[in-house]
Amino acid sequence: MRRMTISLAAAGSLVLLAACSGGGDTGGGGDGGTAGAGGNANGGSGELTPVTVGVLPIVDTAAIWLGVEEGIFEDHGLDVELELAQGGAAVVPAVVSGDYQFGFSNVASLLVANSQGLPLKIVAPGNFTTGDPESDIGAVLAMPDSGIESPADLAGKSVAVNTLNNIGDVTVSEVVEQAGGDPEQISFVEMGFPDMPAALAGGQVDAAWILEPFRTIAMDQGAEVVTHNFADVDPEMMIAAYFTTATYAESDPEIVESFTAAMEESLTFAEENPDAARAILSTYTEIDPAVQEKMVMPRFSPDVNADSVQTLADLALKYGLVSEDVDVDALLP
Repeated sequence: MRRMTISLAAAGSLVLLAACSGGGDTGGGGDGGTAGAGGNANGGSGELTPVTVGVLPIVDTAAIWLGVEEGIFEDHGLDVELELAQGGAAVVPAVVSGDYQFGFSNVASLLVANSQGLPLKIVAPGNFTTGDPESDIGAVLAMPDSGIESPADLAGKSVAVNTLNNIGDVTVSEVVEQAGGDPEQISFVEMGFPDMPAALAGGQVDAAWILEPFRTIAMDQGAEVVTHNFADVDPEMMIAAYFTTATYAESDPEIVESFTAAMEESLTFAEENPDAARAILSTYTEIDPAVQEKMVMPRFSPDVNADSVQTLADLALKYGLVSEDVDVDALLP
C-alpha cells in the first residue's frame, strides 16, 4: 500500500479530539480528575490508593470519566487521577516507565507494542464498535461525486487515516479485500481527524476514515458513508482497552483487581446510562453541543473479547503491522 504524510496525527491514538471549531483539544478535564473515598485496594482501611491513568480526551474514554464522577473508583478504594495525553504513543511508554499505573490505547497499538517486546497486559475493555453496519462510531466517507460507491472502489484512491500502520488502515484494507478490491492499490494518507472534513470537501483526498465527532461533522457537510469498517470487519470488535504492565500486575495484584472491577462497573454504568455517557463529554472535550447530541456513541461492555483481539492480531500480521504472530494470550487478562 502506498502511504504518504500530509500532517502528523498523534501516533498510536484512535483520535486526538480537537475542538470541533478547530481549536484546542480538551475541555473541563484539562488538569485531570481525581476520585475520592473508601474501598477494596486497601483492605477496607478507608484510605484510598492513588493511581494515575493515561487517557485521551476522546469519545472512547467516556466510561472512565463517568466512573470517576460517579464515585465508582472511590468505592473500590482508588484515588484516580486521569492524566491527559496527546496520543496513544505517549501513553504506552509512560505506563512502561511507571509514570502511569494504567493507560488507554487502541488494541492494534497494544498488539504492536507486544510484538516489540513490551510486557503489556490488558485489564479491562475500553470501547467497542456498535456492531451496526449502518451506524457506527467510525466510517470511511467520500463525497457524492467521488465515484466511490463501495469499499472495492477505494482501490486506486487516496484514503486519509489518522495514523499510518494502525487500526484504521488495516480494517479499511480488510473491507476492501472482502469486497473484491485490491488493498495494495490504496494510497493511505496520514492526516489529523479534525482536518479530514475540509480535506474531503475540498478534494484533497478521495475518501477518509473518520471517527466521531468528526464523522458527524463531515456528513453534515455532505460526505456519505462508504463503509463502517469496524462493524463490517467484526461486529463484536473491541476497539480499545485499558492496560498496565505485566510487572505491575504481578507486583500489585490487589490494585489491578480493584481497578479492573471499578472499570467494569463504569463500563456497565455507561452502557446502561447512555445520556450520562454522552453528557460527560462536555466535562473534558469541546465538542459542539449540536454535534454531541446527534453523533454515534461507542458501545461499552465490561467483557474483554478475546476473539476480537485475535482477529486484529491476524489483520496486523496480514497487513504488515507486525512481522510475526503476536502472542495474544500474553496480552489478555
